[in-house]
Amino acid sequence: MALADDLKQIIAGEVDASDAAREAVARDASLFYVKPEVVVHPKDAHDVCKVVQYVNAHKTTDALLSITARSAGTDMSGGPLNTSIILDMTAHFNHIGVVDEEGTKVDPGVYFRDFDKETKKENLELPSYTASRELNTLGGMVANNSGGEKNLKYGKTARYVQSLDVVLSDGEVHTFKKLEDGALQAKLVEQNFEGEIYRRVRQLISAPDHKKVIEEHKPKVEKNSSGYALWDIGDGENSLNLARLMVGAQGTLGIITSATVNLVHPKPYASMVVLFLDSLAELGEVVPEVLKHLPDSFESYDDHTFSIAMKYLPELATQMKAGMISLGISFLPEMWMALTGGVPKLILLVEFRGDTQLEALLKAQKLAAEAKQNRQHIGVRVVKDEVGARKYWAVRRESFNLLRKKIRGQRTAPFIDDFVVPPLKLPDFLPKLNEILAQYKLTYTVAGHVGDGNFHIIPLVDPKDPTLVKTIEELSRKVYDLVISFNGSITGEHNDGWVRTPYVEQMFGPEMYALFLEVKKIFDPHNIFNPGKKVGTNFSASISKLDLPK
Repeated sequence: MALADDLKQIIAGEVDASDAAREAVARDASLFYVKPEVVVHPKDAHDVCKVVQYVNAHKTTDALLSITARSAGTDMSGGPLNTSIILDMTAHFNHIGVVDEEGTKVDPGVYFRDFDKETKKENLELPSYTASRELNTLGGMVANNSGGEKNLKYGKTARYVQSLDVVLSDGEVHTFKKLEDGALQAKLVEQNFEGEIYRRVRQLISAPDHKKVIEEHKPKVEKNSSGYALWDIGDGENSLNLARLMVGAQGTLGIITSATVNLVHPKPYASMVVLFLDSLAELGEVVPEVLKHLPDSFESYDDHTFSIAMKYLPELATQMKAGMISLGISFLPEMWMALTGGVPKLILLVEFRGDTQLEALLKAQKLAAEAKQNRQHIGVRVVKDEVGARKYWAVRRESFNLLRKKIRGQRTAPFIDDFVVPPLKLPDFLPKLNEILAQYKLTYTVAGHVGDGNFHIIPLVDPKDPTLVKTIEELSRKVYDLVISFNGSITGEHNDGWVRTPYVEQMFGPEMYALFLEVKKIFDPHNIFNPGKKVGTNFSASISKLDLPK
């Protein structure tokens, strides 16, 4: 294969065009299947530069030549899939620098679980970790602007990225961070590729008509991973942060080779209030009541998720590194509840943390007492410490993996899996959503970050169903129409990828979408970085990549 042979000549890392290697990276956790031409394991940033330079030099003779970075492949949107060159960053980009609260340098291929072990030695943490924390990498977290169960208090990954080293379309490494005042002015007059990038981005966001478009069409919710974050990179005159533009860009503007992240000191003790709801309608009263207590986390999962977890307790025990018998005993109260009164429609997990166990427990008890007093029909349980809460977190974190691995004849179909609406609008939103879902014969689970209004609805589908494509198109359009009508976001943390890029223009409007196209043009004029994500893909092009039986 000519491409593989050429790349072997110019880089120190490995180049693999075998069918097994290409097959291994043809899927992520999404619905899609896209087999690349070659898999490259770059040894260092110099290798990445060489690959980018090669693609630039040969793009005119091979229009489909492009590069997509990939790490753990846990993405649910098809983000790391490409027909051309896959850069697998896990083999060599796995270095962790000196752990420091003010800035720890880490490679994109480092698994979060390994990073977390090192930071915890210094009583530090990157709090934007996701439910896939045992599987994902830092590169994926930055590229998607991930957020998880601690987002309510600590925010998403973008808040913690101090600077990024990125290989741009000129085939060189550039360091991006927030520049202000004199430092920004000095950068703007540089007569080189980087200076030109800064000047063009500044012009894009500071033009009066563009400023108005950005202000009017920026997301109205706290959590968003869709589009390019033009509303969050400064004014272009006094400050400009191109690292922030790269975070969440899903590798479409350049290849991240290292990130410097800030860390926090986590509160060491936790207590939890578990609320059992009979109806989703009860969220209207419960959500504002819980939020006024300022919890650290406010998560949820539904009756389907709970039932699946009970069915597969042995696998859940393995994930928790707990004994099957002890885990089963710990769930006896919930099983008795299910036998006597039915499985609750929704289980809410409200975690409070403190510097002492008593501090955390008192916060939990205060909410529990109020919930019991105000609403007798809601089951309430206080879990005194983190050990007792482990089983609830295990269900919340592992439900998607259990679905993927255990349901025979059906597969998970994450295509309406990550929308966000303002939390206080949930009482009006959820009944309308249920009306839409009731039109289709789907089994699905509901879990998510209820405190942010961020829900993950994962349908189970029969891949052989001849009506599946139509269902995906119709249901996606209806759900996103509803989400947008509530001033929500089509993705809070899973990003656009193949699955949601066709709806980006609808969410932001044609004027804002035109600015996104210009951003792509500024950084990637030849469309060599992860093409088809964020901009440039319609539904028919996206649906052609579905992993369906031929």
